[in-house]
Amino acid sequence: MRIAIMGGGGWGLALAKLLGENNHELLVWEFNPTFLRLLQETHSNPHLLKDVVLPQSIGFTNSFTDVSSFAPQIMVLATPSQFVRKVVASMPKEMWQNDNLIAVVNVAKGIEENSLKTIDAILSEELPKAMHPKICALSGPSHAEEVAQKVPTTVVIAGKDEALLTTLQSVFSNNYFRVYRSTDLIGVEIGGAVKNIIAIAAGIVSGLGFGDNTMGALLTRGIVEISRFGKAMKAQPETFLGLSGIGDLITTAISPHSRNRFVGYEIGKGRRLKEILAEMEMVAEGVATTSSVYFLAKELQVDMPIVHQVYQILHEDKNPRQAITELMTRELKAE
Repeated sequence: MRIAIMGGGGWGLALAKLLGENNHELLVWEFNPTFLRLLQETHSNPHLLKDVVLPQSIGFTNSFTDVSSFAPQIMVLATPSQFVRKVVASMPKEMWQNDNLIAVVNVAKGIEENSLKTIDAILSEELPKAMHPKICALSGPSHAEEVAQKVPTTVVIAGKDEALLTTLQSVFSNNYFRVYRSTDLIGVEIGGAVKNIIAIAAGIVSGLGFGDNTMGALLTRGIVEISRFGKAMKAQPETFLGLSGIGDLITTAISPHSRNRFVGYEIGKGRRLKEILAEMEMVAEGVATTSSVYFLAKELQVDMPIVHQVYQILHEDKNPRQAITELMTRELKAE
């Protein structure tokens, strides 16, 4: 199949490598001119994926016209969640008049600031109505660095059309990348977005020097908050026991590859958020999503004490140790 990947970040490039090895025809759109030139000249970007060279068959561009002329059958949206709307709105309308286009697969994980909308809701606003049944999301415990090195990985693809999902499973799957399917699109998106906030909390816990007891408690109560929030968003509860829920949470919270955990760890060590973000070449989706989920939870009247404390640490300069103390001394209740 012809597949266009919109965004040449670490995850976009890892998926391009995977799909190229699956014998699909690939075109990657990358906004950053420095990164684009590097990709065109070397088929690699060591800033994002060290020691990884992409197949020579993959093309790279920063032109929407090139993408439109390519007439993709599948479009993968791999830009950070806070830029999805801007990128999609910038695309020429004729791009969506391509009769060959069977799916738009979002792989970013987040909830838009200000609008407080999930990415499938953003796409439903920005895309023609005929495209709405084709909106899907790919999520799960899947660090780009490991997928690019062919480490066995399992993920889930979600959407509304079971037949389309079955096709997409075959497109993405191989002997090191296994794809399950789900019709709970909102649940898969919520799990992928909110786990980044809990991963920031996990980093804070590690940075403060706390141990396994604390981490076990955090992840357990974290998935409770994710499930509670998901229920309020009309998701299916069992989704949060799967790959895009507890699976992605565990991986993101404990892995040295996790950008969100890194942010939390540095904060736990006493550094300021602004200073940490200024040094990062890739985006930690959980920082913006913390604000979105904090305000959306208030609007939906969902109790999310961990999210509340992470929001105050990130955006109100709260002392992390004080936040832990407040979580530990809340009113006692039944589990």
